[in-house]
Amino acid sequence: MSHREDETARGLFSLDNKTAVVTGGARGIGAAAARMLEQAGARVAIFDVDPIEGPGVDVTSESALEDAFARTAAQFGGVDILVNNAGRVARQPATELPLDDWQSVIAVNLTATFLCSRIAHPYMKARGGGSIVNVASIMGLSGGLFPNASYQAAKGGVVNLTRALALEWAADGIRVNAVAPTFVNTGMTHAIFSNPEILDTVMRHTPLGRLPDTDDVAAAILFLASDAARAVTGIVLPVDSGYLAR
Repeated sequence: MSHREDETARGLFSLDNKTAVVTGGARGIGAAAARMLEQAGARVAIFDVDPIEGPGVDVTSESALEDAFARTAAQFGGVDILVNNAGRVARQPATELPLDDWQSVIAVNLTATFLCSRIAHPYMKARGGGSIVNVASIMGLSGGLFPNASYQAAKGGVVNLTRALALEWAADGIRVNAVAPTFVNTGMTHAIFSNPEILDTVMRHTPLGRLPDTDDVAAAILFLASDAARAVTGIVLPVDSGYLAR
């Protein structure tokens, strides 16, 4: 048995003794990721403005995030993994998009990703390294199918922020990657999945003929968070059923 095979047998996907923070972890992709990370052995703290239980955390508030990270580190002894999943969408033509909606989408999807990552950095560095997984989108890598300028701009920013932080923090042992899902059936996409005509348009751009579910995205997050991806940083992994291959 090779050294690598021995490592696989012992579980490269194990997150035993790791602490993970998942933003927007109360529902949808975030909840699936939190559950899967916990099943892999991690202690999971959920930061969500509207949690199922426990105190809410506004990911657009720097002071609220600093307090939440400090509490998590004190409770669990540090922070090893961060999943930046919190998101907001405003599907409107750009000509009709109010500035407040634009700013809110940028704040939740992009600025919060930066804030959480920056605040998590010293905790991870103190542990000798860590893993950040950002939830981007196919909308950050393509022009999309429907008018969604603020979300597309925000997720495009997440894509390049991922690359920038991966390079800047590699020397600290912190890997920074992203997943880029296609349309996934969550509360955020209810308007798409409840409209057969719109959903048909989506499926015509889905070569595999099936859209990923939340667990499919969570599995990709687990891979990037684990030692199975210890030599992977600065990538954006599509979970898109072939959308971007067209």
